[in-house]
Amino acid sequence: MEELIREHDMLPPGSRVLCAVSGGADSMCLLHALSRRGDISVTAAHYNHQLRGEESVRDEAFVRDVCARWGIPLTVGRGDVRAEAKRRRLGLEETARALRYGFLSQQALRLGCGRIATAHNAGDNAETVLLHLLRGSGLPGLTGIDPVRWKYVRPLLTTSRSQIEAYLAENHIPHVEDSSNSDDAFTRNRVRHQLIPLLEEMNPGFVERMTAAIPRLRADNDYLTALAQALTQQASRQGDDLVISAAALAQAPGPVSSRAARLLLARAAEGDWDCSAAHIEALLSLSRSEKPSGEVHLPHSLVARREYGRLIFTYDGPPAPLAPFSPTEGENPVPGTPWVLKLDGPPWPGLTVRPRRPGDVITLPGRPPKKLKELFIDEKLPRRRRDNLPLCADEEGLLALAGFGPNLAHPRHRRVEFIKQEQENGNEG
Repeated sequence: MEELIREHDMLPPGSRVLCAVSGGADSMCLLHALSRRGDISVTAAHYNHQLRGEESVRDEAFVRDVCARWGIPLTVGRGDVRAEAKRRRLGLEETARALRYGFLSQQALRLGCGRIATAHNAGDNAETVLLHLLRGSGLPGLTGIDPVRWKYVRPLLTTSRSQIEAYLAENHIPHVEDSSNSDDAFTRNRVRHQLIPLLEEMNPGFVERMTAAIPRLRADNDYLTALAQALTQQASRQGDDLVISAAALAQAPGPVSSRAARLLLARAAEGDWDCSAAHIEALLSLSRSEKPSGEVHLPHSLVARREYGRLIFTYDGPPAPLAPFSPTEGENPVPGTPWVLKLDGPPWPGLTVRPRRPGDVITLPGRPPKKLKELFIDEKLPRRRRDNLPLCADEEGLLALAGFGPNLAHPRHRRVEFIKQEQENGNEG
């Protein structure tokens, strides 16, 4: 663990660290290990998904009790994952992950924590690689869980479950068991309980060797990605469109061009857009075609057009408008966006989440009052994004603007905050 922490500079001296704690063996091991370090400040964070009835209540009470006895500050969040999954029309696991990471990101910002530690271990990493392999992933999917991503760090990523159990026993650390971890209706659990034991039986030390192989695969992938990123620097903005030479993409080696195509699509969509292999292949075929014109229609109204020697990424029509809604106390995911509005306390009459309107004005920290139209022009925010960026307002005006911050001129601006959700792969320990 210490070698991994040093290699990736996970926990610089003086860091304020938010440690995700479910109450399970992995997270209790991590919390105890971090709390013993004298050069960082640790706060625990527990998210109650309310999926397992009394067991969820038990887990929260357990974490509260341990943190109180160990003298570790604790922040707790709750969410009705089942109801939210139904509302979003998504699976329970996907929804739980989105709400959990939204909570962790929001609390890290609120508490001033520069690091968020999760208890993914070597077994979790091996499971993730095998799941990606079963789904037909290429090299990027075989690099496993990132040791560091944004504020998230995984100090236990090269630590085996047997080492974790030994640490718990040696230090007399209690933990609770999540009954859903034994339910083989979940694919990850079948990989954990059936596939990995079989691979270990056939090849003892399989997880250990995979743990050693993953950094080498990641290094190969990082090198190819760096080449692709250099290629995409040839692309430029022309108004709201992204333009690049078709030959630049067509003549690059396959492993580089496919990565460059994915990066270009994400850049054109102005976000971390997850496209499919079919989208990548269609885009590469368009760039390699002998025909001087053609187009490929992609999700979210994005279109890639070939105009002689140029490849142009543009939009077919405006984005779906942001539908205004009245927020409730707590976390309010904004449909169709990566944003969550956190409301501290009950709502008041007139409070709404909506797109911009003519005359909206904001006073950002360290800046004079400015109309949103002028702000967006100054910040070079593409025109098509302006009407789909959520803000929170009431009858007295704007309180906060997603991606920009609070309106200091509004007396209640401290009551609301926009948090951008971080999407992650794998389980949280």
